[in-house]
Amino acid sequence: MTENGSRPLDVLEASVGGAVTVHLKGGEVYEGVLSGYDQHMNLVVEDGDNTTIIRGDNVVSINP
Repeated sequence: MTENGSRPLDVLEASVGGAVTVHLKGGEVYEGVLSGYDQHMNLVVEDGDNTTIIRGDNVVSINP
């Protein structure tokens, strides 16, 4: 559990539809709207007409 009592997937659920910044292991950064995720923390991030699917094991941090 995190400090606020939420599990990581609970935080992701609360962030769906909102703006996020995703930092990856290779130093890449994606910004956009979190439109979905799964139990492996694979993410779907949309930025205008661009949709990016990010594999969960590459994610270092997600900032809502």
